[in-house]
Amino acid sequence: MSTTHTTLRAEGFSCPSCVAKIEKSLAALPGVSAATVHFASSRIEADHDPDRTTVDDLVAAVARAGYTARPSAF
Repeated sequence: MSTTHTTLRAEGFSCPSCVAKIEKSLAALPGVSAATVHFASSRIEADHDPDRTTVDDLVAAVARAGYTARPSAF
């Protein structure tokens, strides 16, 4: 299994409980080994198997949690 580290920029979350909701949504995806939301910088970092979960899957999971995210270089 290969692991890719993906960084997303998030929009629309304003409370610490949002962080847990997003992390839980990402962690539920197949192949995701770690998901961390950085509240202060609006960054989401996920380690995942790209053969099982794509960047689009990560963005969709954040959307299902009720927030907007997009891929980011940093």
